[in-house]
Amino acid sequence: MPRLPAISGKEAVDAFEKAGWRVARREGSHIILTKVGVPTILSVPAHREVRRGTLRSLIRKAGLSVEEFIALVRD
Repeated sequence: MPRLPAISGKEAVDAFEKAGWRVARREGSHIILTKVGVPTILSVPAHREVRRGTLRSLIRKAGLSVEEFIALVRD
């Protein structure tokens, strides 16, 4: 499994948007993403660097693999 890159919350949101997620709202220091037909939400911290464990959890909730997410980040 490839190592997750150190990315910001904005970069993570951009990658999730490429996967079909949309920004629903912003609550404090978190950006809330939703996707039509998916009952879960993603709460991405709007930090300069998102911790790798948090990022891995968000990727799992989004139904993506680490490889797919890295491809979206690099796109």
